[in-house]
Amino acid sequence: MLKVFADRGGTFTDIVAVTDNQAIINKLSQHQERFLIVPLPNQQWIIVYKLLSENPEQYQDAVIQGIRDIIGLSRNQPIPQEAIEVVKMGTTVATNALLERHGDRVVLLITKGFKDALRIGYQNRPQIFARHIILPTMLYEQVIEVDERYDAQGNELTPVNIAQVKKDLQTAYNTGIRSCAIVFMHGDRYPRHEQQVAQLAQEIGFTQISISHQVSPLMKLVSRGDTTVVDAYLTPILRRYVNQVASQLPGVRLMFMKSDGGLTDAQQFQGKDSILSGPAGGIVGAVQTSKRAGFDLVITFDMGGTSTDVAHFKGEYERQLESEIAGARMRVPVLAINTIAAGGGSILFFDGSSYRVGPESAGSNPGPACYRRGGPLAVTDANVMLGKIHPQYFPSVFGTDGNLPLDKNIVVEKFTQLAQDIQNATGNTRTPEQVAAGFIAIAVENMANAIKKISLQRGYDVTQYVLCCFGGAGGQVACLIADTLGMKKIFLHPYAGVLSAYGMGLADVRAIRESGVERPLTQELIPQLQQLMQVLETQARSELDSPLTKGEQREVKASNEQEIVRKVNLKYEGTNSILTIDFALDVAMMQQEFEVEHKSRYGFIQIEKTLIVESASVEVIQKMDTPEEPLITRTHPLNQPANSVETVQMFTADQWHNTPVYRREDLQPEDNINGPAIIVEKISTIVVEPEWQASLTERNHLVLQRLD
Repeated sequence: MLKVFADRGGTFTDIVAVTDNQAIINKLSQHQERFLIVPLPNQQWIIVYKLLSENPEQYQDAVIQGIRDIIGLSRNQPIPQEAIEVVKMGTTVATNALLERHGDRVVLLITKGFKDALRIGYQNRPQIFARHIILPTMLYEQVIEVDERYDAQGNELTPVNIAQVKKDLQTAYNTGIRSCAIVFMHGDRYPRHEQQVAQLAQEIGFTQISISHQVSPLMKLVSRGDTTVVDAYLTPILRRYVNQVASQLPGVRLMFMKSDGGLTDAQQFQGKDSILSGPAGGIVGAVQTSKRAGFDLVITFDMGGTSTDVAHFKGEYERQLESEIAGARMRVPVLAINTIAAGGGSILFFDGSSYRVGPESAGSNPGPACYRRGGPLAVTDANVMLGKIHPQYFPSVFGTDGNLPLDKNIVVEKFTQLAQDIQNATGNTRTPEQVAAGFIAIAVENMANAIKKISLQRGYDVTQYVLCCFGGAGGQVACLIADTLGMKKIFLHPYAGVLSAYGMGLADVRAIRESGVERPLTQELIPQLQQLMQVLETQARSELDSPLTKGEQREVKASNEQEIVRKVNLKYEGTNSILTIDFALDVAMMQQEFEVEHKSRYGFIQIEKTLIVESASVEVIQKMDTPEEPLITRTHPLNQPANSVETVQMFTADQWHNTPVYRREDLQPEDNINGPAIIVEKISTIVVEPEWQASLTERNHLVLQRLD
């Protein structure tokens, strides 16, 4: 039976499958150029496979097509139910819908007098000197003001005008809107009015009803309202995608990655939890594999086709409560990931006076110029120009029939033309390869700045960390990024090219429940917090224990180990900066932990101020069985160096170098390779720059170290 872990990215969809079926392996072994097959202990194999996310001429959905290709089914054959045990996946469907504003039509119901509260927001000025402020477009289409009101103590000032709400909802329904967001003043504490209106919406026939006290049970009307609107806007799109995948996989257990780094059953996957679904798998994969390699301080660096995601890890997953993604504010726990629009597909421009990289991406269709679909010059093309990517080591999946190699000639032609254009515009004479290197330098600087934001700017010394580098394009720039930041070590897992998909298989099932508190932190509050945590734990457990069919019981029983994490969000009275601290029965302990964290983050503490417990959260983690990683042994004598397959020309440090090319599968433990060198894998290319050394460990991990 297959266990399938998939990540549907903006350019490529990555699939990692674990199987014990010898027949499948025998069949796929005839296509070694497309599938990477790794034997595991106890008669199992890992299959790694990559395909374009969008290829409308060839298939409707990349994940389903990938499963068909692995099992060996033709286009119209149904997937047999007994062939697959579980599918765990991350998807960018919701993220893309938010970026492109392609969500469902939403009507917002809000307390009378607050019609524009979400539009006004917090009046932030992120760009303090911008004279022309462009507000993001709102996700809701209509607003219904509801004549209702509770005060902050829970006294009903105005009951809901049922007849009027019914009439207004019916009018919105008649215009074709099927999704509604209900957000009332103090609704997080006193939800009765929200429940009444939700009942009316259900009777009228709305198919998606997002209610603020369920979506985000925390105070602050604006952030609670924003989160509820995002949920109403994205959940229907997600539902349709989930149902489309589920219809192709009848009877198979389907799980999705949430933005907080935990898995959940497909039927409980909601819009608000889906924004960072794909990148979260990458963080989980990077952290779990780094731990296995013995690294505790990790900067994760995931460079894909469309964007680059970076995150910081120091013992536990870092989450942020408030985030703004694509102009939409949300208050749900998401992994603290910093994303920038710089990937292998980021388009290169010369605007008459300076080089620019991105944020526009060539995607997978048409893709970079070398993809043979008439695309523009992109970062991948610059690496082809510099001899860091060679077509013969790249899968032949390009052109209209999907069977041609990368096109190097068009890249040389376009860069030669661009160098000529730059010379005509500026009088600056540069060779085509110098132009390409200039664009790479800008992309590297952009990515290094993203890492500085999550590390140096928050008081962490980045030189003590290991750079865990992954994503299809990560290995091409890893050394350059590390040099820019003064980092000395880079870790590359054998599945680095598909680590986001592999991370789906290493993740646990998680359920988080939170609730607002807003009380001073005193010893008297502790029993009440314990009681609240008990309620939240019961709610979280009920999500994990949702009824499963008998056939699906197999995988859950594999591990009964559960872990409970209790946290409180603390802030100084009169401030808005929340820090998340482990819950303890001793107030002094929590206070001390808060002060250490505050000092590290902001450089000062305010002893005279009262600490407020803003909210509390409980996370229940159901441990899952994860794939084993085999140890490899050296068969060559120690004094026999690794053999290169050929020597190519590579342009780096402003000159051409004779550069040996090694195949990753030919390397053995304790092999050391000094840069400049190129190590090619089925799923990515690793460039070892001059002054760096690559060595392979017995776990088949590649560790790059700076030679000083």
